[in-house]
Amino acid sequence: MSQTDAQYTKVIANCKEIYSKKTKDYGTSWRILRPSSLTDQLFIKAQRIRTIQEAGHSEIDESIEGEFFAIVNYCIMALIQFNEKELKEIELPEEMAINLYEKYAEKAYQLMKKKNHDYGEAWRDMRVSSLTDLILTKILRIKQIEDNKGNTIISEGIDANYYDMLNYAVFALIHLTQENN
Repeated sequence: MSQTDAQYTKVIANCKEIYSKKTKDYGTSWRILRPSSLTDQLFIKAQRIRTIQEAGHSEIDESIEGEFFAIVNYCIMALIQFNEKELKEIELPEEMAINLYEKYAEKAYQLMKKKNHDYGEAWRDMRVSSLTDLILTKILRIKQIEDNKGNTIISEGIDANYYDMLNYAVFALIHLTQENN
């Protein structure tokens, strides 16, 4: 397993653990959220990261890492909402919620491997602040596509943007982990 594969897998395992614990605490209450609400939640998390990066400190005792973990998890929730339209229940059994999480985390991982090959791990030379900006850009793109009722002329769709944001957040967490070690 390559270094990137190992680091990526570890970050996703940490994200999944958070998701699993929150599922035990709250159930799948997030299923009530419309896609636009999930997009706005992602915006809040990414904007907070950018504000802290620019200010150089946080007034609330919640880390940037925690916000990137949240971005990964909200992206997976959004992918579930976007792709699993036949699921009508708000409250999913815990095992189903975990299985769906794993399904979309695996799709994101496979996409990362393909893009990582083609881009030659360019993300390793990027700043965390740039990854934050790319996430915010993707969020604004999704908002525009949502405002266009999901229609695009030439651009990739909503789900592709969720996958990219998820992977950017994982890359940021890998960078932050390396900085802290």
